[in-house]
Amino acid sequence: MDLVIAKKDLLRLVARCQGVADKKSAMPVLANVLLAADGNALRVSATDLYLAVSGQTAAEVVSAGSVAVPAKDLLERVKAMPDGPIQVTSREGAQTVIKAVGSPRRYTLHGMPGGEFPQLPKAAPDAPSLELPAELLSTLIARTHFSISTDETRAHVNSALFEWAGQRVRMVTTDGHRLSKMEATLDGTQATATMLIPLKAIHELRRLADEAKAEKETPTVHITQSGPNAFFGVAGMTFSVKLVDAQFPPYQQVIPAGSDKSIRAPRAQLAEALRAVSLAASDRTGGVKLTITSRALRITSESPESGNGFDEVPIDYEGNDVTIGFNAKYFLDVLASVDEDEVTLSVSGELDPAVIRPGSDESGPQSYVAVIMPMRI
Repeated sequence: MDLVIAKKDLLRLVARCQGVADKKSAMPVLANVLLAADGNALRVSATDLYLAVSGQTAAEVVSAGSVAVPAKDLLERVKAMPDGPIQVTSREGAQTVIKAVGSPRRYTLHGMPGGEFPQLPKAAPDAPSLELPAELLSTLIARTHFSISTDETRAHVNSALFEWAGQRVRMVTTDGHRLSKMEATLDGTQATATMLIPLKAIHELRRLADEAKAEKETPTVHITQSGPNAFFGVAGMTFSVKLVDAQFPPYQQVIPAGSDKSIRAPRAQLAEALRAVSLAASDRTGGVKLTITSRALRITSESPESGNGFDEVPIDYEGNDVTIGFNAKYFLDVLASVDEDEVTLSVSGELDPAVIRPGSDESGPQSYVAVIMPMRI
């Protein structure tokens, strides 16, 4: 294989692929990215056998071929190259030379034959597909990713539920202690899909969507569900994931239909007060008490090791006082995910969950709700 390619194009592809390469796998080839040159293009791919990502860019291909080279090493060396064209040459034995055109700088990498790299999954030609803006996918993930369980032994909650019903698309996540649900309406679009996307795939999808969103155009994500896999095409990249085969919890039953007490609070001020008071919370539980009164939302924490903390946020509320304990981090995650000036906090009693919604979320095409279970403090 022999080709010349612009540094910025090679760097972009390798950077997007190396996050999927599995450096801890018992299969050494999975720590590599596959470079495959053919015609007038170079395709870069990576997989861990569950996730796969690939993309291609124009290149001056002198001789076609493929080679697998260590992902992290390749990324570091391409970054260190001067701007301009780079020549990539691979000979028998998979030894790969990367040289800056017009410069003496070069590196040699010990690769593996491209034929040893696993075949990436492909969608069936007749598989159903749908489209949504990359910005919307980024928002769906940003509003929900933090409440995905990190326990890999519980696959049904170590993932995000992605649903599309008619014109309504939603993402739901839960770890058993909290739940986040983001929905949006896409006018003129009708589709049906249900996918359970694992946490690692959610992180990679968010990265791809955010990078696409940062570009000047308004990119679209093409989504295809084929067999056990889902395929996402965005900004010239194709990302595939093996979906989780499990039953997501019945999230509709977790969201309270109504509440006895509802207040509006300034989001930034509430987040600042929670962050400050949580400094004195127990390291083990991170628990704080929220007391809703007619004048203020009082926040307190107590810890045998670090003492007490107190702050309050002015609110407009009429009704009986109520005190409920919560994990402060769960509240802070929700408040950091929304950008409205105010949020609505709804509660019923000391043993009931809290429901948080953006203050201006009720009438628009998008809706968001977070549910946080109480804790005894």
